[in-house]
Amino acid sequence: MRMSGAAPATPAAGRPTDAERVRSILVAAHSMTVVTDGLRSEVRHLDGADPMGRLHLHPAEPGGDGEHRPSIRLEFTDIAPTPVRDRVRARVTILGRLLTPYTDEGAGSTCMEFGRAVLETAQGRSYVGIEELDAACPDPLAPFEAGMLTHLLDDHAELVTLLLRLVRPLPAGAILRVLPLAMDRYGITLRLEQRRGHRDVRLPFPSPLDDVEQSGVQIQALFSAARRSSHRNSLPA
Repeated sequence: MRMSGAAPATPAAGRPTDAERVRSILVAAHSMTVVTDGLRSEVRHLDGADPMGRLHLHPAEPGGDGEHRPSIRLEFTDIAPTPVRDRVRARVTILGRLLTPYTDEGAGSTCMEFGRAVLETAQGRSYVGIEELDAACPDPLAPFEAGMLTHLLDDHAELVTLLLRLVRPLPAGAILRVLPLAMDRYGITLRLEQRRGHRDVRLPFPSPLDDVEQSGVQIQALFSAARRSSHRNSLPA
């Protein structure tokens, strides 16, 4: 577990860093929950615009009077766009104190003293500092991921099943459904649902994407590799 202020991490084995994951969740968010002055309000008009455009984060000043400033808590939930089991993929919480009054109406911006960002996933909880968050870039696919995954499932479900040929080894027992769970610049994650439980498998692209325009070529490369594979899937006929 990394604490706030730790040295920036690098992607491990073709995965986004925690800071990149947080930034990607923020840029794709359509709603958030704001808790301040003991009041909890739902903001549902983000429309995929990065909320950090309205909430300016400032580093905490050592020895400041932060304890006298109202606390603020921003909560984001990352939900899979496809009908998988357990659709919550991650939760992000940003904690801090208000430097200027907050309102969820109008186009005005709010300044807040950053405390920490908390990322919670199935793998556990991690903390991201402001330096890491500032240095990280959102995934280029983040604003488009939901549309890409639903299009893949709705219009090309047979290709999702085809990708099972790239999964080695397959889990023991029959696979009832295979669904696209996530996509980022490093690859596609499939959820293999079985009678009891599920397993998530990442299929890396041949190389990381720098732009959403590169996604078509990389996805087709995975399909081509699956067609060349002799691995047979185990979905029921």
